[in-house]
Amino acid sequence: MIKYTTPLGKVCMTSDYFAELVSTAARSCYGVAGMATGSPSESVKSLVFGTDFPEKGVRVTEDDGRLLIELHIKVTYGLNIAAIVRSITHKVKYAAEDATALKVARIDVCVDDIV
Repeated sequence: MIKYTTPLGKVCMTSDYFAELVSTAARSCYGVAGMATGSPSESVKSLVFGTDFPEKGVRVTEDDGRLLIELHIKVTYGLNIAAIVRSITHKVKYAAEDATALKVARIDVCVDDIV
């Protein structure tokens, strides 16, 4: 749960909301084949819930009112990985800052698989 205060009051957002927001933005980038499981617990969730669930490959935390985002992705073979990561970073940062009043401190993109 990510909480912050605005002049109009207190806002609370669930981690699922941010996971879906970030995942959708990342998957829409050219060269991204899909999201990868980032941890063993996500691998178990993948077996239970199926191949696609909101927080798959995404971890969003808050530190002093700024977002820290970690992504685990699969990329398409034969494409420039640095260009894909740069595109994802820009698009995810824009989507997260546009949807919320929070700034993004850091985005870590881990390429787990090439398909």
